[in-house]
Amino acid sequence: MNFSDSSDESLLAYHESIRRQVVADRQSGGRYRLAGANVRDYANRLEDEIDRRQLRFTRIEWPSFDSK
Repeated sequence: MNFSDSSDESLLAYHESIRRQVVADRQSGGRYRLAGANVRDYANRLEDEIDRRQLRFTRIEWPSFDSK
């Protein structure tokens, strides 16, 4: 996905939405209820772009069971 036309605010909002989904998954004790592997890939691409723009954000803490 190409984020070059997205505003800084949009990128941060998309990322924050995913971060909240991951938190909700962790709190519900379920695996991939809201944020699965495809969402993780998308979030990683978002983080790459956010880093490139040198914006401040809170990184997503993915549950450890994602690596299995």
